[in-house]
This record gives sequence, C-alpha cells and structure tokens, in this order.
Amino acid sequence: MHTGMLWFDNSQTTLNAKIQKAIDYYHKKYGRTPDLCLVHPSMLTDTKLEAEKPALSAAEGITIRPYRPVLPGHLWIGVEDQN
Repeated sequence: MHTGMLWFDNSQTTLNAKIQKAIDYYHKKYGRTPDLCLVHPSMLTDTKLEAEKPALSAAEGITIRPYRPVLPGHLWIGVEDQN
C-alpha cells in the first residue's frame, strides 16, 4: 500500500472497534471499502486482541498487519496494491 488514510485513535476501546470505526469513515469519505490495515506491532500483543482479530478480518475482508513505522495508536488503512 503506497497511499492510504492515517487514522489516530487513543481511546480505550479494542483494536477491532478502532479498525471498524476507521473502515466506516474510509468508506464514507472515499466510496470504497479498505482491505488492508497496518498497525504498530505493539498494538497486536494483547492476547484478548489476538482472539478477536481473525473474526474482524474474516467478517470485514480486511487484512491486519504489523508495520513498525506506524506509530502506536495510529492505523494506516487503505487498499492493498495489486502487483
């Protein structure tokens, strides 16, 4: 993904809730549904989160990947480049 939307959310909600909110906003703003979300690896370390993550990925058709350059609390969300 070369371009996308950077989303900041420092609320105490789960990562799934943060991603869902970002997906909804992205779809409203750009008229398409994102399929890739890059997050800082530290955001994926919660064991409760790990159990929830696949459900969101399967239900929304979005891939969640750790990516160190994204700061904690931020989501880089968009459409994956097709090579």
